Amino acid sequence: MEQQVKELLARVIHPETQQNIVESGIVESVTAREDKIVVVLCFPKARDPFSQRIRTLVEQMLREAFPAAADNITIAVKEGTPRPPQPKRESTTTRVGKIIAVASGKGGVGKSTVTANLALTLRNMGYRVGLLDADIYGPSQPKMFNREGYLPDAVQENGMDYIVPAESMDIELMSIGFFIQPTDALMWRGAMATNALKQLLHQTMWGGLDFLLIDMPPGTGDIHLTIISEIKLDGAVIVSTPQQVAVADVVRGVEMFRHEQVAVPVLGVVENMSWFTPKELPDNRYYIFGKGGARGYAEQVGVPFLGEIPLIQSIMEGGECGTPTVQTDEQVEKYYREIAEKMIVNLK
Repeated sequence: MEQQVKELLARVIHPETQQNIVESGIVESVTAREDKIVVVLCFPKARDPFSQRIRTLVEQMLREAFPAAADNITIAVKEGTPRPPQPKRESTTTRVGKIIAVASGKGGVGKSTVTANLALTLRNMGYRVGLLDADIYGPSQPKMFNREGYLPDAVQENGMDYIVPAESMDIELMSIGFFIQPTDALMWRGAMATNALKQLLHQTMWGGLDFLLIDMPPGTGDIHLTIISEIKLDGAVIVSTPQQVAVADVVRGVEMFRHEQVAVPVLGVVENMSWFTPKELPDNRYYIFGKGGARGYAEQVGVPFLGEIPLIQSIMEGGECGTPTVQTDEQVEKYYREIAEKMIVNLK
């Protein structure tokens, strides 16, 4: 009779493995006589989602096939050993000396360009530097560093998967732009964007950096709150232009970092596109976007003013061609070096 029971149970297929429960070993034992049947089912996977469905099906089939034992059928279910808990992943940001957010109150002020050139300036000063492009919806650093075609590799360390950053001009670089096509529209809800950012924050295999600069998206939203809550920022640099409309938005950025529940030190304000000097008139300065708006605001609220960067065509061209201008022009680097030096002083 036990063989008859096994032949019957061999008709039951596990939906996931597509094997019958006898050949796959799920039917561990069968004890059967005319008036009593006991079947032990052993599922190799703990909390198998199909275990109860299979148990019910087996009991129903046995009741119909062996009516004399219908009131005395026992189906025992055993499960495999639960998987041991996975070791907690340590954030790779623990390998970084100082983490600095570069932010702006509004878009279009040149924040990403400032971040890229500031990273190269710190490199020129002898520091090991990484750059995380956290502008999830508008990543621009892959283009600025000519790494648009980079496809990140994954490596394992202590059983955990990590993402290998790109390298360009001795800068370690990570961006969501490496995982999407440049022509793709990134239509993600807030939760999807923040989850992607968390992976980049904690799983990028940074190589023992002195500085990690985070190119923040403009404004004050989900991405900012995620970064603030996920890692310890050592400071924030705010980028603005001299226009009053841009400075008005800087206020929100500064106050976000200075909020008592955030308490990230504002290392200073950078005024970008401060003036324009034509090459043929090197002594002339034209204040196209107004004069001294960001400097005046910084002085008013007691935030350090780090410096001014003029409107220089080669800065724009450097970002467009994939080589930030600090890499090629000493005259441009002097503006960023002044900012970098003041920023480092304010970190101490």
